[in-house]
Amino acid sequence: MLYLILKATISGILIAVASTLAKRYPGFGALIASLPLVSVLGMIWLWRDKPDAENMAAHAGATFWYVIPSLPMFLLIPALLRHGVSFWIALAAGCLLTILLYILMTWIGPKLGLQL
Repeated sequence: MLYLILKATISGILIAVASTLAKRYPGFGALIASLPLVSVLGMIWLWRDKPDAENMAAHAGATFWYVIPSLPMFLLIPALLRHGVSFWIALAAGCLLTILLYILMTWIGPKLGLQL
């Protein structure tokens, strides 16, 4: 239980730092947020729990393929905001687009021989 609290605390601190920096320096906050910190921390936690090279390789490879469908969200949200759409609607649309693209990836990926 203590391990779970430690993982949550470290992960939460990183998110708080990124959002706090973004208030004053939007570009720098975006840089911090764009770092694969969640992925790296996830790999560290996974390796600590299950130090298996093949499992880690499969996880890292699948992470790469799931990053791709998440990227259009970061184009849709600013486009909607710049056209006067409210933040919450833009965010919901970006999340919905990402979910749809994730579903598409999980359907198409295996047909292309990708291990997801």
